[in-house]
Amino acid sequence: MAARTTGDAKINGDRSGLPAWSYFSEEMLEEEKELLFRRHWQLVCHVNDIPESGDYMAMDFVDERALVVRGKDGEVRAFHNLCRHRGSRVVGDDKGHCRSAIICPFHGWVFNLDGTLRGASRPDTLPKLDPVKWGLKPLEMDIWNGFVFVRFKPGPQEPMSKIMARFDEELAQYDLASLVPDGNGVSHEEMRANWKCVRDVDNEGYHVPMAHPGLDDLFGKNYFDEPFQDGTSRSFSSFREADSKLWSVRHYKKILPQVNTLDADHQRAWLYVGVFPNLVFGIYPDSVIFYHEFPVDFGKTVQRAACYRRPDEDRRMRIARYLSGRIDRITSKEDEQLIEWSWEAAKSSAYDGVILSDLEAGVKSYHDQLRKLYPVLNEEEPAPGTLAEQNAALVEAES
Repeated sequence: MAARTTGDAKINGDRSGLPAWSYFSEEMLEEEKELLFRRHWQLVCHVNDIPESGDYMAMDFVDERALVVRGKDGEVRAFHNLCRHRGSRVVGDDKGHCRSAIICPFHGWVFNLDGTLRGASRPDTLPKLDPVKWGLKPLEMDIWNGFVFVRFKPGPQEPMSKIMARFDEELAQYDLASLVPDGNGVSHEEMRANWKCVRDVDNEGYHVPMAHPGLDDLFGKNYFDEPFQDGTSRSFSSFREADSKLWSVRHYKKILPQVNTLDADHQRAWLYVGVFPNLVFGIYPDSVIFYHEFPVDFGKTVQRAACYRRPDEDRRMRIARYLSGRIDRITSKEDEQLIEWSWEAAKSSAYDGVILSDLEAGVKSYHDQLRKLYPVLNEEEPAPGTLAEQNAALVEAES
């Protein structure tokens, strides 16, 4: 299919960003943790991260702990990583394998791979325990093109298949369900900034020519962003035709082989798909990456990321993937600095907000998504202890 274009995106009306107080408010952060991170879908892994019975992946965020495990029947299931006895983690690592059961390292309670309780240690000291009632607590789970999402509490989002439906035709040619992990696991990068600063930097390409020499060398003027639409966004760029100056970019363009399943527009192009509130897929001819960030406190954020390769990757494609990864790693480090500087700026006595360019329509559209859920962001900072109540009243008034 042909790559879509947006024409000239324009910002109508208010060009100011979110209020400075929203990046420092502990009450705002607690509201975000509850609605955006516990009640929205969060990506854990790909099904091919856990190919065998007993394989598992785990992740922590906003005081929640998720466990995804493949059962003896081949089914993938999601649970709270929480023993029903005393609340210990039943697995301590982010990735691993359980031979035939999950054994809590605290007191040795044993759970089957389907989550049911197999048995407690010293059962004679306990009442009779129903294996389902006292099994691991299940998590709501959704699998989209092989990627496993969980949700800790009911929320406003539809299933991932509906959220991502507008990309079905474009993404089918990448066969995402067949991807396999690149072998480097999941990375975690800590940043000294509010998590929204990550989105503010990532949701626009206006800064690419100045801040990202590698991407600019790869894309030139071909890069464009589409604003958020129904909870998703899209950015796209074909490679510039001219010779590239940077070593990684020049050799990447030279070595990247043709992928027969991709149409002409996507053979030599990078595609990014954003999913509200915090997820981005980078979809390349040689690989697929994801990254998403989670708040630790209002000034500390952890970004989690992973890369997946094609199952039929040959030596040439492997080299191309290494080079695209090198470009990405450099870009990420450049963004980290910009993210932290953005966070610092809001503390300054000279800071009186921002003015957004039309080339930052993606930032504006993301902020608009937040304002729909948090109309309090249109107000002065609420008095201490009143933010949740004030926002609930505003939501009700607008409904």
